[in-house]
Amino acid sequence: MITTYEFTTRILLATGLGAAIGIERQWRQKNAGLRTNTLVSLGSTAFILLSVSLGNGADPSRVAAQIVSGIGFLGAGVIMKDGLSVQGLNTAATIWCSAAVGSLTGIGLYSEAIIVSAAVMITHLILRPVGLKLNRLQSIKSFNIPTDYLFTIKCKTEVENHIRVMLMQSLGNEDSLLLKSLTSDDNHDPSIAIITAEIKAITSQDSLMEKMASRLNIEEKVIKVSWEIMGTQTDL
Repeated sequence: MITTYEFTTRILLATGLGAAIGIERQWRQKNAGLRTNTLVSLGSTAFILLSVSLGNGADPSRVAAQIVSGIGFLGAGVIMKDGLSVQGLNTAATIWCSAAVGSLTGIGLYSEAIIVSAAVMITHLILRPVGLKLNRLQSIKSFNIPTDYLFTIKCKTEVENHIRVMLMQSLGNEDSLLLKSLTSDDNHDPSIAIITAEIKAITSQDSLMEKMASRLNIEEKVIKVSWEIMGTQTDL
């Protein structure tokens, strides 16, 4: 049976270690910051201590397994999909680690809990700048890759020629863009014209595609303007 002193010591240590992890997350203004990581660590410790306090053959490892499962649901709540990117994976992983710190503390592995807590903070403080630098290098590499785009404009038939001329003028003003093909289709509706342009860019020109789409989209009788990447050329 665990004593009140030991119970309090473990709870306080779990709270302190969880707060240490949470301070860095709060400083970065993440969804799961100081209080969330502190409570996750504290709660994990409390559940482990509950198992230890019950005695009578209670197995803390089974409680720890349930904590891992439960934290999975909590972590999923901070993961959000934004377009093609996913936000919150690092935050979810940090919550998971905070639960591990709390579990280690609850079972009485103080040194191990401190080591894991320190490792989590070092990972964020040291590896984050390294990750950002790698992302910048990858962005530079991706920016220099020739890219093929598919540009689609849906408009009323009476403005089709005007829109085609505007598109040609926009492409003519950019040395980095080359028009591969330009076609029109009514899609079985004579009142509607769907203009499709295949464009080759010397380098990635996503922002320019978006600018052209925004410009054409405000034209009268233009229904929809969209673009997508058809493919990139890479060295094998």
